Amino acid sequence: MSEAAAADPPRPPELDAVFHCSEVRRDGDRILYYGVSDVGERELVRRVWPAFREAGYEVQVVTTDSGLDVVVASPYSDGIDGVPWLNVALFVATVVSTLLVGAIAWYYVPIPVIRETPLAVLQAWPFTAAVLGVLLTHELGHYALGRYHGVDVSLPYVIPFILPFGTMGAIIRMRGQMPDREALFDIGVAGPLAGLAATIVVTVVGLLLGPFTVPQSVLGGGGQVIIFNNPPLLDLIAAALNQPTGYTDPTKTAHPVIMGAWVGMFFTVLNLLPVGQLDGGHIVRAMVGRRQETLAAFVPTALFGISAYLYFVRDLGLNESVGLWAFWGLFSAFIAYRGPANPIDDSALGPRRIAVGVLTFALGLLCFMLVPIQVTTL
Repeated sequence: MSEAAAADPPRPPELDAVFHCSEVRRDGDRILYYGVSDVGERELVRRVWPAFREAGYEVQVVTTDSGLDVVVASPYSDGIDGVPWLNVALFVATVVSTLLVGAIAWYYVPIPVIRETPLAVLQAWPFTAAVLGVLLTHELGHYALGRYHGVDVSLPYVIPFILPFGTMGAIIRMRGQMPDREALFDIGVAGPLAGLAATIVVTVVGLLLGPFTVPQSVLGGGGQVIIFNNPPLLDLIAAALNQPTGYTDPTKTAHPVIMGAWVGMFFTVLNLLPVGQLDGGHIVRAMVGRRQETLAAFVPTALFGISAYLYFVRDLGLNESVGLWAFWGLFSAFIAYRGPANPIDDSALGPRRIAVGVLTFALGLLCFMLVPIQVTTL
């Protein structure tokens, strides 16, 4: 049991000022205060949160079926308790999945060769380092600013997957209350900015590595291939370095490390959608307050509109970005419905953070592609 839970239950005067407590119970490490509040749920949390936090607790309010209000105080975690085995297991699994997918899809290592010599997948380690580097840097940006602001956040969870990248990305869990808009903004914006910094580094490295040779066996195989179109930011960096991103020689293609940069840019666009508890939702909620929910309501419509435009006007198929934007239209509608994070102190941001927010979305636009993927025939 934590020190906070072992001590006598805290009873701050801020609680008694607005809450008529009839009973106090313990539920493991949690302390439950039953009673009737004189104010609404959000106002009650706003008034009592600082005092409970100083005593080492997070606090939330729930209402029972009988109409009683319950203030639930849970010990605040300000560190990592023991080895985070789930995080470690997912990381190892994702290293394996990205090595395997990278070797087969991007380094053209035949599956029979991998079956005979499993360590052949290590040829794809630069691809794995690039993809996981940008994803983990993004999430560690959130983690670092979460800890800085005293918000209980988890270490990153990376998610193994199959084609085309071997991963579905990475997430962290924010388990504590958001103290104010500044904390919400800083935590939300830290991920995209940190991830973009890593993405730029990976882009430069990938471009300087030069072209990658495509085996003749692949060129002679025919069939369909997926084309990943360049984000504007990738073209700008390539132009600054005077490096090509495509080659007229069919035996040459961009180095697989470039795909790590592509992943970083594309995931930045998705994360900056201003809905729910995506990074963009956090940033806009901090910048404009509750008006964020009005803005979020238009996002699914915009994404469905892009999908319809590509299908009916550009005559693209479902597997050529049409299905991609339709899926994100559905997903954004779901997370918009769940709503954004709500800070305890809803005071407005200062102009410097507003400027950083505008800059972040401008950088996000440089990563946007109307048609991220297309299908062509060799």
